[in-house]
This record gives sequence, structure tokens and C-alpha cells, in this order.
Amino acid sequence: MEFEHLLEIVGDEPIFETGLLLAGEVDPDNIRRQLSRWTKARRLYQLRRGLYALAPPYQKVKPHPFTIANRMVRGSYVSSQSALSHYGLIPEVVPVVTSVTASRRGQWETELGNFLFRHIKPELLLGYVLLQLGGGQQALVAKPEKALMDLIYLTPNGDSDDYLRTLRLQNLESLDLEELWRQVKPFNRPKLRRAADIVETLVREEAAEYKVE
Repeated sequence: MEFEHLLEIVGDEPIFETGLLLAGEVDPDNIRRQLSRWTKARRLYQLRRGLYALAPPYQKVKPHPFTIANRMVRGSYVSSQSALSHYGLIPEVVPVVTSVTASRRGQWETELGNFLFRHIKPELLLGYVLLQLGGGQQALVAKPEKALMDLIYLTPNGDSDDYLRTLRLQNLESLDLEELWRQVKPFNRPKLRRAADIVETLVREEAAEYKVE
């Protein structure tokens, strides 16, 4: 396969898997050798085994980090600080895309970003939506309320008043408190109920500050 043929097959796809190239009468070993050569030549980025992205200037669509995260581990969704930052609920730009999965935890450092996958029980894989990210890309991302609960659940002492205040939560008027409590219920943990009470207090405090201003 020539590299030009690869570009025709991949088209506008921001990321692609080896299986896309194995249709028809092809030599799988030869395809893998070529992918390895193109990766070494910096024409491709290998994100994990069997998952690739075109490198500039060949890529037509820049892969969104959330889209990459979903493809890195199937059945995962973006959550915790990454989702909270996306929704504007914390002020920081988060350098690592954090997702949750029922599979094993893992971490990858790639040319297109760093990706962390945290393990949670299968019955807690809920409270996410499919977001449109532009450029024809989309990804599964936790709702704001679930992203916050996932973070608290996965953080030691995440239900402490000190920890929740260090997050510097902002734009809390966008939180749906009824939805927050719906997301607490599946965890069935006092820790999450305590945290939700504190978050409600922070919401009231922010609202009071706006009234004073």
C-alpha cells in the first residue's frame, strides 16, 4: 500500500484503527509493517496498539482529545476534572484527559495528549451524554453532576469541605441539584451524600455573592 492510498482510505477520519485497512485481499503483516514505517517517519501517530492518527500536514481534521479518549478504551466516557473543565465548572485547563471505565485502569502518553482511565464498577457507568465537538466529532462525556460525583468517589477524602473548596468550583448556577442527587443514588455511599450536601452549600453561597454584587 502506498501512503497516498492510505490517505484516500482514511479520508476525513480524525483517528483510525488497523482494521480499516484490512478489508479485501491484503497482507495483514505487510500493512502492519507499513504502519510501523510511517509512524517512524512521523507521518502517523500511534495512539495505542492498532489505533492511529494522521500527523500534520496530512490530517484533514485535528482529533479532539475527548474523541481520542473514547476510542482508546471502548466503553469509557470522559469525566472528573476533564469534563468539569469542559463545562466551565473549574477554572483550570486540565492537561490530562481523565475517563472512567469498567475495564482496567491505564494511562497513555501520546503526541496528541495524555490520557488517564480510572476504574469504576459497571453499574456506575451512567450519567453521560453524547456531545458534539465540532468537525464531525463526538464523544461520550459525563453530565456535569456525574463528573463531579465521579471525581469525589475516586478521590480519597473527596467529600471533605476543604477538598471541595480547593476545586474552586464556579458557574454553579449551571448545576441541576435534582440531577446531582439522582447521580448520588447509584453510588449508595454516605461519602457521596455528604459531598452533595456541601455542593448545595457552595451553590447557595455563590448565589448569595451574586445578589450582593
